[in-house]
Amino acid sequence: MNEINLDISGVVEKDGKKIAHIRFTRGEDFAEGYIPDCVFTKVQGFTDEEVSQLTDYLRANLTEFKKRAAAINPFTALMGKTVDK
Repeated sequence: MNEINLDISGVVEKDGKKIAHIRFTRGEDFAEGYIPDCVFTKVQGFTDEEVSQLTDYLRANLTEFKKRAAAINPFTALMGKTVDK
């Protein structure tokens, strides 16, 4: 089985609510959505059971993912730079 990667955006405001976009990738497969609702909006290649497991993973680690999203500076992210902790 291929490794699954997770990308998280910085916090954005949509319809008056603060969210961060998330994307799990595994080769050509992907599952895109947003937190804090832990909802997937586009899925390709992941089974329903895998999506359920990814949702559980997001919920179990939501506090950490929200911190990571809040720490992302959108300007440096666009330049391909990361923040070292």
